[in-house]
Amino acid sequence: QVQLAESGGGWVQAGGSRRLSCAASGRTPSRYTMGWFRQAPGKEREFVAGINWSDGATNYAHSVKGRFTISRDNAKNTVYLQMDSLNPEDTAVYYCTATNRISIPTMPSQYAYWGQGTQVTVSS
Repeated sequence: QVQLAESGGGWVQAGGSRRLSCAASGRTPSRYTMGWFRQAPGKEREFVAGINWSDGATNYAHSVKGRFTISRDNAKNTVYLQMDSLNPEDTAVYYCTATNRISIPTMPSQYAYWGQGTQVTVSS
């Protein structure tokens, strides 16, 4: 089993930055594709960013491309999401996820492990 725990959420003013962390425990996810999803009230969970285990390739949702950066530190079993130029539309619960697929899936059903989520609130 892989267990994921997000941290770093909180309140931030529009235009500001925030960095989320996801610490993995249990079975090491060093060869897993890691990703971030988010879910706002009344909306479906949507893909935000992912990073491939094999070559470090990344993928981003169009809505966050150029503003968010995903990275990972395999020695610490941790994946990060640096969020810059935040706006109120980024307000959501952010979830860390992992899969042993070699690609970077963009649908929630394609990931096997999930964290409990961390709330990010961006005020205007």
